[in-house]
Parts: sequence; structure tokens; C-alpha cells
Amino acid sequence: MSDLMLVTGATGSTGKAAVRELRQAGARVRAFVHRDDARADALRDLGAEVMVGDLLDLAAVRAATRGVTAAYFVYPIRSGLVDATAYFAQAASEAGVKFIVNMSQISARSDAKSNAARQHWVCERMLDRYGIPVVHLRPTFFAQWLLYFGRGSRIASTGQIVLPFGEGRHAPIAGEDQGRLIAAILRDPAPHAGKTYPLYGSTEMNHHEIAAQVSTVLGKKISYTAQSIPDFKAQLESLHAPQHLVQHLCEVAQDYQDGIFAGTNDIIERVTGRPPLTVPEFVELHRAEFSA
Repeated sequence: MSDLMLVTGATGSTGKAAVRELRQAGARVRAFVHRDDARADALRDLGAEVMVGDLLDLAAVRAATRGVTAAYFVYPIRSGLVDATAYFAQAASEAGVKFIVNMSQISARSDAKSNAARQHWVCERMLDRYGIPVVHLRPTFFAQWLLYFGRGSRIASTGQIVLPFGEGRHAPIAGEDQGRLIAAILRDPAPHAGKTYPLYGSTEMNHHEIAAQVSTVLGKKISYTAQSIPDFKAQLESLHAPQHLVQHLCEVAQDYQDGIFAGTNDIIERVTGRPPLTVPEFVELHRAEFSA
């Protein structure tokens, strides 16, 4: 019987892409999801075994890791990351999991002002000490930032990208490309053990340049307006976003302006054999979400 791969966060942008890639390669996949809904049904349609549970429930995590050879661990930006990582590491150790792909973030460091970024750094160190070979992924901002909070439709209807990123730069990386990388590592983990990979998209740009590329695909003028971080915070709070998320997003907005998210490399292409999506390719792929 072939190895069993576990993908947590399997309905998220990286998890569902990893499941799809693994199944296309013929791998056995267990998809761990928080809710049994239409997104979970789509994973079943791909041939994945779906298990419903919570990463803060040790019994559920033990059940999910049982019989697994390699696993992808990702936790949303909400409170509980340290506990979830500890539960996952303990369950994986008990189950004899041989490799972990850990989703961290590019701003992870011991002195980060973001509570979530600092916790990611601590959780990396925790996994390093657990004895299971691990690779840490540290992506820059996802290309999906163009879609979060219904932003895609607002961009199309208003002609504006409004974000608190000043004149900072980054190379937007799609969740789809990260899923391809995750799947490739799970299938052949040995070369990646002990590594920390910063992940970037195809081209580093500022948001004026990103807006110009979105304009080209949508066929209408899109402009970037630099929002102040206090205004961004007020907007998030008006949407009743959790305080943990608000604190993180405001602090990483400052990190972005300070250059923490900038850079490029060839890791996606080198490991997967295919370059990451460009911004125009990403917008075309998600054209329906940019519908006004």
C-alpha cells in the first residue's frame, strides 16, 4: 500500500491545492478539515479521505495522524497556534510520522511585533526540537490578498486597490503555487529536511505596478491608494475581525513598509519544475472573483 499523506487546512488556498496535486500524482491523501461542507465534498470528489476535526482537539489530531507517512501542517491566523503546534507535534511523534511541512510566514522572528509572527517563530523552534524532520515555509504575502474580505469585487467595481502597504514591494505568491510545492515536498521529502524556505512569486513589484497588471487583465483602469495603518485597523474592526488578526495584520503592514516582505528566489520552479503564477495569470485564474 502506498504512503498516506495528511493535509491539514485542506479547504484553504494552500491545502486544497496540495490535495489536488497529490491526488493527480496518484498519492493517498487524508484531508483534515474543520467543517464538513461543500468544500469537503469537493475534496472527496478528488478521491481524498476526509476527516473532520479541530487542531485544538488532541484526540482528533491523533486520529488524523494515525498511519500517516508525511504531513502538511497549517493553522489559520487566530489564537491557539502554539497549542495546535504542540498537539500536532505530539500526535505526529506518537504516530510515527516521518516528515512535516510546516506553514510559517516570512515575518516570523523572535522580536516580531506581530503576536502571530512571533508565535510562528516559536513554533518553528518547537518542531525543530521534536525529532521529526521538518521544512518550514515562509511565504511573502499571498496573491490572494487581492481577493480577501471580498476585495476582488471591490477592486472591479471601484477601480481601486486600497491597502496599508505604502511604497513597499513584494512578489505576490499564489496559494496554488504553494500547494504544488507542498505536494512535491511531501512526495520526496528527504532533500528538504531541516530547510527554511522563503517563498516568493514571479516578480517583485510595488502596488502601483500590481494595480497596472490587474488593469491589463480586467480591461479597466485600476489604481492603488496607500491607506494609513490606523484607517486599516478601523476598517478591520468595523468588519468585526478578531483582535488577534487585527493586531497581526497591522504589525505586518508596518513590516511590509519596512521591506520584510520583499525579495525573490527560484524555489517554486526549482522544486516543482514550473515557475510561479504571474499576477496577470492569477487574476485570469480568479476572474470570477473580480466580478463587479
